[in-house]
Order: sequence, then C-alpha cells, then structure tokens
Amino acid sequence: MVFSAIQCGSLVTSALLMIIGLVALVYFDNVIKKIIGAAFIGDGVNLLLISLGYKANGIPYIFLQNMEVNNFLGQASYPLPFALVLTSIVIGASTLAVMLAISIVLYKRHGTLSSSALLNDKRLGEDNNE
Repeated sequence: MVFSAIQCGSLVTSALLMIIGLVALVYFDNVIKKIIGAAFIGDGVNLLLISLGYKANGIPYIFLQNMEVNNFLGQASYPLPFALVLTSIVIGASTLAVMLAISIVLYKRHGTLSSSALLNDKRLGEDNNE
C-alpha cells in the first residue's frame, strides 16, 4: 500500500493523539484530564481509520449510471472506515457525556477529582446516605 504525504501526516497525527491520550491516562491525577486523554485516544483511532480509508485521487463511493464498473472499483475510496468512524463518533460522544456526569457525581460526593485521593478514600466502598 502506497501512502501519500497527506496520509502520512494524518497517520503521524493520529499516533501523536493516541500517545498524548495514553500519557494523560497514565500520568495525570485529575479525573477530568484522564477523561480528556481517553477522548484523545478515541479521536486518534478515528483519524487512523479515516487515514487508512483515504485513497489518493479517489472518487466518492457512489456508483452513478454513466460509470464503468472496473473504473469505479479501481478508483473508489473505501467506505467501511468512514462508516466505522461515524458510528465511533456517536458512541464516543455518549460515553464522554456519561464519564463527565460520573465525574460531577464524584466531585459532589467527595469534594475532589484527584484519582489518588478517590482511590484512598475509605468512604468510597461504603454506602453513604447523604
């Protein structure tokens, strides 16, 4: 598979997004920063899939009446990565909303968003009736 310059730039950018997200998940203590890191990883994977589906000098994958079948098959871009990314964006947005809602509940209950403080909190495992 031959990669174009635009595609190589997108692949490098997706790798950087995934690395930055992984660093945020592992090294940052704040829960919100960890959520942003997880969103970066998801965006990096989406960009990777789009980059792999890109075809230089390709045409949209819509078969029109005047097209030759062999010409269409040789030049059309790949539709599957775009469909997967569209689905992933919807799932990622809803997952991000749930993670942020959980972080709001954690902050209201414990008064902090520090993951080390939350993991060391003795009240975390108990049932608190506030």
